[in-house]
Amino acid sequence: QVQLVESGGGLVQAGGSLRLSCAASGSMLSIYHMGWYRQAPGKQREGVATITRDLSTDYLDSVKGRFTISRDMAKNMVYLQMNTLKPEDSAVYYCNAYTSSKVYWGLGTQVTVSS
Repeated sequence: QVQLVESGGGLVQAGGSLRLSCAASGSMLSIYHMGWYRQAPGKQREGVATITRDLSTDYLDSVKGRFTISRDMAKNMVYLQMNTLKPEDSAVYYCNAYTSSKVYWGLGTQVTVSS
């Protein structure tokens, strides 16, 4: 079992920055990679960024150059640094963790970017 708790969301003006955090606990050795997803009202959940156990990263095209995912293995934390935020980045952001048998999700944190 893996438990994930997100934090760091909030209201920010366009062009601003936020840093999301995801605290993981439980069977950490079973996790292959972790990521951030988001879901805006009326839209499907989409992958924003992923980071593997060897710290390779991948990003949604629309956030490349603005968002950075990082992982602190010692603290069991995953972060998403979001810069130059746009109104279209507004969504609930979810942290997830992939194991060989299951995908775990946190409850999400709301990010709202005002124009």
